Amino acid sequence: MEKKSILVIEDDQEINLLLKSILEQENYQVTSAYSGSEGILRIENSDYNLILLDLMLPGMTGEELLEKIRASGNQTPVMVISAKQDIAEKVKVLRLGADDYITKPFNSEEVLGRVEVQIRHGASISPKGKKLIHWRDLQMDTEKREASLQGKTLSLTNAEFDILALFMRQPEHAFSKKEIYENVWDGPYYGDDNTVSVHVSNLRKKLGQINSDEYIKTVWGVGFIMV
Repeated sequence: MEKKSILVIEDDQEINLLLKSILEQENYQVTSAYSGSEGILRIENSDYNLILLDLMLPGMTGEELLEKIRASGNQTPVMVISAKQDIAEKVKVLRLGADDYITKPFNSEEVLGRVEVQIRHGASISPKGKKLIHWRDLQMDTEKREASLQGKTLSLTNAEFDILALFMRQPEHAFSKKEIYENVWDGPYYGDDNTVSVHVSNLRKKLGQINSDEYIKTVWGVGFIMV
């Protein structure tokens, strides 16, 4: 079986090598970069199944690098690992297109668990069965992981794609944040962050850029529903 490849962009050599060691023990192929500019070069020249990104990088910040990655159309899952623990910072990074966020100091088992989830989502082929899904003027191919609205391609992160797929499989069903988190991130929901709300907000914005009609409605006290 071909090894899954991971790019670690972290300027602290000790942490970079620690992550490399943890991941290689689980049979991942790991490439290290120590700055934003080196990370960009790696991304331009190779394909990866996942990018682990620190925010406090020399020169180009992690946030700037993340913006460049998404602006280029690259939808490789990005998992931020940072010492920044402020909720506002986490929300900002998720809005820029990060798929997950872990704060330092980190637990190696948690890192491995979240890495596995992101790689599984990135390589997922119709995990719920049906490959082609239609709702109103939305169309999705879960095998190719492509989605379009009114025939125009939607550029979605893996988390946004999986949330949209969940909604489209059960339109007019009100999903709680807990249901969404546990379906998309395959882990327990503790209700202590804005992860789901931020990704749903990003998804709404991308739909709104093509059609101003409402597709995802907030159900107060419950969660979200596709209408």
